[in-house]
Amino acid sequence: MSHVVIAIDSFKGSIAAAAAAREIAAGWASHDPAAVVDLRPMADGGEGTLDAFAAAIPAARRMPVTVTGPAGTPVETSWLLLPAASGGGSDNGSDAGSDAASPGTVGVVELASTSGIELLGDRRRCLDADTTGFGEAIAAALDAGVDRLVLGIGSSSSTDGGVGMLRALGARFADAAGREVAPGARGVADIAAADLSSLRSLPAGGAVVLTDVSNPLLGATGAAAVFGPQKGLEGAQVAAADAALGRLAGLVPDGASLAVAPGAGAAGGTGFGLLVWGARLTPGASEVATLIGLADAVAGADLVITGEGSFDGQSAAGKVPAFVAELAADAGVPAALVAGRIAPDAETAAFAASVSLTGLAGSPEASIAEPACWLRAAGAALARA
Repeated sequence: MSHVVIAIDSFKGSIAAAAAAREIAAGWASHDPAAVVDLRPMADGGEGTLDAFAAAIPAARRMPVTVTGPAGTPVETSWLLLPAASGGGSDNGSDAGSDAASPGTVGVVELASTSGIELLGDRRRCLDADTTGFGEAIAAALDAGVDRLVLGIGSSSSTDGGVGMLRALGARFADAAGREVAPGARGVADIAAADLSSLRSLPAGGAVVLTDVSNPLLGATGAAAVFGPQKGLEGAQVAAADAALGRLAGLVPDGASLAVAPGAGAAGGTGFGLLVWGARLTPGASEVATLIGLADAVAGADLVITGEGSFDGQSAAGKVPAFVAELAADAGVPAALVAGRIAPDAETAAFAASVSLTGLAGSPEASIAEPACWLRAAGAALARA
């Protein structure tokens, strides 16, 4: 009887990690119904992070919250409460049926579902979207009494340096006339003073931030230059946003040193804002794997299936498939890759087999139109192989 672990990331804009894992499992079962298939959907801090934890940790609880979304309108979303055992403590079950967290519990908050670019649909609000909703969800987790925070910061809609988030946690940012600045990059450009005296404290166990990028806040590889165009910044707006973030860094304690820290530029500079708060940035895939117990699951497997929407030359730099393949190699277990597309410059030597949905479907358009269908086909193809 084969034992297969499916630890796949989301196919961004197409299908979430948990759903992708289920479809691959269904495809595998169609050829090998006796197999034991362990679903451990993965994430690196972006879209699908909450779903990955919820799928792997049965006792996780979604905590509904209404926040101010990137369009300035209310968004109904949730953060995730993990039992104490998931965060390294002991779970006595005292949180069951209560909105209050017991000692040792972990709150998982995802920027993608609170301030993410996907919430805007086809629109872009490059100057006005901000991270207020993300901060409001963090505040809700703090109000519930979590002992530790895990914060995923991929898929941001804004380039506000985390100012909206910090304001939601008690900070104040004023212009030269002493007035509160507007939301988003537009407001960051007007900041003349930063008051962090009322900023809420970190929870007792601290806050760890999941990110898959190591960009600094400023410059040619910074938040505005690299990620601003994805959010709609054009031409002179990129330079103006970079300059505004530079002035922001000069107004907060240790801002100059925090601005050059790896990951400070993540999520439009939200990484920088979280460093200002005192949080710790870490590669997302590794932290998610630890919290969902992936290493133990892989150790007992015959095969590990991983993947993502687009596997290319950059996928070896902190992305889920490369991390899972390395984890499997350390355990002496073969790994297989499933991706929406496998680029010509992609390095697939770490995988015993690889399947492209584009190859199965005949075109990118066909695979994107029916991802579930082609993921099932990929699972069946791997089982046959």
